[in-house]
Amino acid sequence: MELIGLVSVVLSLSIPLALIYAWYRVRKLRTEERLASIAKGVNVPFADELPPHARSRRAGILLTAGGIGYTLTFLLFGRFEPEVTQAAIFGLLPISIGIGYFVDAMFTRRELHPSA
Repeated sequence: MELIGLVSVVLSLSIPLALIYAWYRVRKLRTEERLASIAKGVNVPFADELPPHARSRRAGILLTAGGIGYTLTFLLFGRFEPEVTQAAIFGLLPISIGIGYFVDAMFTRRELHPSA
């Protein structure tokens, strides 16, 4: 029984670490490939990164949609089990963070384009 707890903790910590390592390796390989191409004299176009307001807008959409989905899921479960509706309140956390990202996107856009 104690082994199950240990395995769950190890797996819950190792999966995010594996994802971070995979992201790091992919980024490192892209950089090495780009440097090798530049060394050979090949013109390498850099991929344009999203502007800050677009990143905030994307995060806002994902968090708000996820929070609404979470809330609706537990509200639907609450029709069968009344105590579950209390869990739907936790969906307000990602919704409010998503709204904050929308506000950040709006302010960032105004800073980048003052006339807009």
